[in-house]
Order: sequence, then structure tokens, then C-alpha cells
Amino acid sequence: MEKIGKAAQAYREIERMIVLGHLAPGSLASESLLMERTGLGRTPVREALQQLARNRMVEIHPNKGLLIPPTSVEAELRMLELRRVLEALAVRLACHRAGEEVRAGMAAMVDQLTKETFTLEAYAETVKRTHELIVTGSGNDYLADSIAPLHGLSRRFWFTHVVDQQGEINTGSALHIRILRAILDRDSDAAETASLALNDYLVEFSHATLRSAVHDR
Repeated sequence: MEKIGKAAQAYREIERMIVLGHLAPGSLASESLLMERTGLGRTPVREALQQLARNRMVEIHPNKGLLIPPTSVEAELRMLELRRVLEALAVRLACHRAGEEVRAGMAAMVDQLTKETFTLEAYAETVKRTHELIVTGSGNDYLADSIAPLHGLSRRFWFTHVVDQQGEINTGSALHIRILRAILDRDSDAAETASLALNDYLVEFSHATLRSAVHDR
């Protein structure tokens, strides 16, 4: 099992709570609450919150606590513009640079995505791991640092607004499988095309969320 420091563990746990809505958009939290929920001390939780604030997952208000920002279709679409470019680069690099250990992880992920029926929470972890494999395979730490916050924000928006859970999971799984298979084939053109198809899906998901909000008014 991967060994990570306590601050990184706190980051993962708190980000997971935000992505899955256990800390709801627009709600306030406190360091003490997060220490209790993560089982970790004040220092790693505080370090994690500083990083989460830099990644726009929380807002730190010294006199009020920690605000979990509301999601926004407009912000999501702007974020996807950047993710589109960075992810296309990541998959192209992974086609050429991914080593055998990463490629074995990708092959196992394809098998899992093909055969497994996911709960929403399990799918969240699977998507996160899929993108980590791709970024690791790209062999570029600067790219990893740039794209990881975008993936977190994108997952948060999707899980906040998903309605047809199984239908969307099936669609997302198929799109991620296409990307992974293209990388395993070392076909950089196919990998980029599959990456752009995933981005197109997320853009349409965002527009559908906006249409639904307008309809419900």
C-alpha cells in the first residue's frame, strides 16, 4: 500500500469529503471537526487546509471558519478549458513515457472499469486513481501539480450535480477505458481524441446542469 505523510493523508480525506458532499457546498466547517473526522492532528489538518485553499476547494475565514464554496457552472466551464489542454498533453506524454508498473496499473484499471459495478463513492476513487495513473505516466511533475487541482474541482462538480448515477457512471467508465486503452496501445492520436471526448462529455454535463437549474426555477 502507498505510504503517504499525515498532511497528504489529511488532504485526501478532506478532499474526499468535499467531493462526495459529506461537507456540503456553502457549509461551514472547523479545524476541530475535520480533526475528529479524519482522526489526525491539528498540524496535518491545517497544512492540508492551506493546500485545499490554494486549490480552491475551501475558503479560510479566520473569524468564521472554513467555507466549502458553492459550485458554479461558469467556473466549471472555465476550468474545463484549461483541463482540456493539460489532459491532452498528459495522455500524449503517457503514451511515450509510461513505464511497465504504470502500464500494469492501467491494464488492471481497464479490467476493473469493464467488469465492476460501482457505487458512486467507489467510482469517485476509481476516477481519481485513473487520472493519477495517467499523470504519473506522463513523467512530468509540473504537469501533475497543475492538473491535480483541476481534477479535484471537476470531480466535485460532477458528484454534486449527478442525477442519473448509474447512467453517468457507465458513460464515464467507457470514456476512461478509451483513454487507457489508447495509452496502452501507445497511440497518442487516439489517446488525445479520447481525452477530448471526455472533456466534451464534461462540458455537456455542465450545460445540462445549467439547463436543469433554469428549468427548476
